[in-house]
Amino acid sequence: MAQDTFRISRWIHFTFVPLFMLLVCPPAVFIFWYTNTSLMGSFQALGSLIGQGGFFSTLYMIASPVFFGSQAAWTILASFAAFQLLLMKIIPGKPFLGPVTPKGNIPIYKANGIACFIITIVSFLTASFGLHLFSPTIIYDHLGELFGALNCFSLLFCAFLYFKGIYKPSSTDSGATGHLFFDYYWGTELYPRVLGWDLKLFTNCRFGMMSWGLILLSYAAKQHQLYGLSDSMIVAVALQFIYLTKFYLWETGYLRSLDIMHDRAGFYICWGCLVWVPCIYTSSTMYLVHHPLNLGTFWASTIFFAGAASIIINYLADRQRQIVRAKQGACLVWRKKPRLIEATYQTQTGETKQTVLLASGWWGLARHFHYIPELAGTFFWSVPALFYNFMPYFYFVFLSCLLLDRAFRHDKRCKDKYGEHWDLYCEQVPYKIIPYVW
Repeated sequence: MAQDTFRISRWIHFTFVPLFMLLVCPPAVFIFWYTNTSLMGSFQALGSLIGQGGFFSTLYMIASPVFFGSQAAWTILASFAAFQLLLMKIIPGKPFLGPVTPKGNIPIYKANGIACFIITIVSFLTASFGLHLFSPTIIYDHLGELFGALNCFSLLFCAFLYFKGIYKPSSTDSGATGHLFFDYYWGTELYPRVLGWDLKLFTNCRFGMMSWGLILLSYAAKQHQLYGLSDSMIVAVALQFIYLTKFYLWETGYLRSLDIMHDRAGFYICWGCLVWVPCIYTSSTMYLVHHPLNLGTFWASTIFFAGAASIIINYLADRQRQIVRAKQGACLVWRKKPRLIEATYQTQTGETKQTVLLASGWWGLARHFHYIPELAGTFFWSVPALFYNFMPYFYFVFLSCLLLDRAFRHDKRCKDKYGEHWDLYCEQVPYKIIPYVW
């Protein structure tokens, strides 16, 4: 009985879950795009459409015109990718060492994210508004084609990463489980590099997150063209730009997060950053394009300041831990000497390493307290859409599930890594996410 349960569990983990995600996520991108741009963001209208023609017929009707993209879409994507790759190389930045990998490798990065972000935004604004090389609405005008082209490219790119990790890995942190769907989904290499470019840094930070800002500008320009710019759009875009600025100021911290340290370069991370981020992470603002809602000065200001405060708190919490680890506790946290737990762990090569676990400040409130202000920020840049449809809140719900799963995965990984030191940390910081509640 126990053996049968084990086999079923392995089948779910290695086959069902990755296959389910591979079959569901790519079509979902087309459905979200079409619902937002052609059905006024109404899932009820989508349901009626499916009820009339059936799911697969409706999906074919939605996706087939844009499935392979268009010449314009491929040109936009190639130009953007080449520009980001160029910036990664030529923009100066201090060398930054990533965390030691399970096999004892240390990735090296160039800390130039915030400079690349500013250059990208200024270049787009200058080329569109200043030089009139293209319309600022260009991304929205070709949105379905762009998602189609991104989908096609990303699925092939993940296949390339799969074979590269098996036959020509960049480091010893690579290998396959032998389960095809899982290896394609999860990836076969932790830090793939090609001609000096770190591919995970490119997909996560330089393509997915960088495109987010340009997409927002195009959404705002499209609403302005059609209806005039609403204060709800201004608030939503402004808050997300604060978030993106925070991300690039903290990029070196992100390069030490679970996404980079543990998740391999496969469909889950790379397709997600190349396709899911541009579509789903911007979906609440995509909805606003055809919903020019006016909140009024009071509500617009209240939502903006509440959202900005949430994003700033999230940044301060992440930075607090980053500083404490960089200085090995030789600093103050909330004007007090930090409460630390010295933890040791072993790499897969048997080498013993030491680190510190911060148990005071923001990190004394809960082990994953920083997820609360991150979710709050997401809510506040979604709420300008008000509550006429569920669509603007899908990303908020999705992110809640993602962070909840990440909290459990992170705790398990830390328990396996630090052992009794993690047990001691959990005794001092007993709450997982919500202080005094859970």
